[in-house]
Amino acid sequence: MPGEAEVKYLDGDFRVVRPGAFVRCAVTGVPIPLEELRYWSVDLQEAYASPEAVLQRHGGAYARK
Repeated sequence: MPGEAEVKYLDGDFRVVRPGAFVRCAVTGVPIPLEELRYWSVDLQEAYASPEAVLQRHGGAYARK
């Protein structure tokens, strides 16, 4: 199904709430095809395109630990 999906991010998995082909990276805004989605935040309920995007979003928090 074309268009942007709505997804509920869970621990180790995600559930598609509204069908679509992709979600958007919360950092870069690039579309991420659902079959390529590997990185997300359960707490913030947002997706990331790459490990670098995760670090960019949460880098300060990881450095403080």
